[in-house]
Amino acid sequence: QVQLVESGGGLVQPGGSLRLSCAASGSIFRIYAMGWYRQAPGKQRELVATITSGGSTNYAGSVKGRFTISRDNAKNTVHLQMNTLKPEDTAVYYCYADMFTVVRRGDYWGQGTQVTVSS
Repeated sequence: QVQLVESGGGLVQPGGSLRLSCAASGSIFRIYAMGWYRQAPGKQRELVATITSGGSTNYAGSVKGRFTISRDNAKNTVHLQMNTLKPEDTAVYYCYADMFTVVRRGDYWGQGTQVTVSS
């Protein structure tokens, strides 16, 4: 079974920091892009950040300069360091990976982890 498992969400005060992690497991031949999306209540899911297997990154304008995405190809993990968090960052954060596995080549998603920024 191929899956993505996130960890690291929680409640933090405005201005605080959180680090999200996601690990891919199962019969995986290759992982291409990995990243994070988020969905706030009543809103569509939106891209937060992505990173290629070569380390090229892309960020949403709203998080650029505050969030940093990284990955460990040897461990099949991706991380999102979130600094200077704002209430508008509150959302369910989903890990994403474009993978070639024994099942298929395509997009895989984690179950989501809640991030709440509130005083």
